Amino acid sequence: MTTVSAETLRTLHRLHEQLAELRGQLDRAPKQIAVRRAAVTALNNDRNAAHEAVASARKAADGKQLDVKSQEQKLEKWRGQLNAASSNQEYNTLKEQIAATEMAASVLEDETLELLERIDELTAEAGRADEHLAKGEDDYAAFEKQLKERLASCQADIARLEADLKETEKQLSGDFVADYHRLVRGKGPDAMAPMEGGCCLGCGQSITANMQSDLMLNKPTLCKSCGVLLYLPE
Repeated sequence: MTTVSAETLRTLHRLHEQLAELRGQLDRAPKQIAVRRAAVTALNNDRNAAHEAVASARKAADGKQLDVKSQEQKLEKWRGQLNAASSNQEYNTLKEQIAATEMAASVLEDETLELLERIDELTAEAGRADEHLAKGEDDYAAFEKQLKERLASCQADIARLEADLKETEKQLSGDFVADYHRLVRGKGPDAMAPMEGGCCLGCGQSITANMQSDLMLNKPTLCKSCGVLLYLPE
């Protein structure tokens, strides 16, 4: 009669769960790296946009300052012509042009001042974006270093646990070995579950008195509801 101790099954289950957790950490690592890289990329994009906004505002301010200078040159020219006007009509026309241009120049000067103030605000925002990017890059570098160390530790633990698993599996015998490997291939760490209070803790369903007796006799016993390999808890 094939038998397997509850202690062996408990150990196997624990090893499979620990290995699954560690392998899961290895599997999740690329996604974690990708998420962190995406965050740094977003910060870099924000930083670039902030500096582009400053450059655009400065270009607009420079354009308006050139327009103001052009208007001032026109005013200087017309004011010079005003005293040399040969008729009242020419004089009045120049006066109207000067008044309109002075108003336009005043508006341009106000807009230029607003732009210069906006440039100060945008420059401050760009500075903050630089700081956020620098911090994000530092955080990413620290996370990557920590993750590499953790993954190296995981791989070492996996190698150790796989050796322990192989050694523990040597305690299995008979036809049960094939059944055990079939269950593990299909269900992974969920291939086994403890029986407690007359129930399979894998699915919560009750098991028969005969099955409980078989477990007491160390007979391999499968839950009739979920098919997992049952064992007695400590």
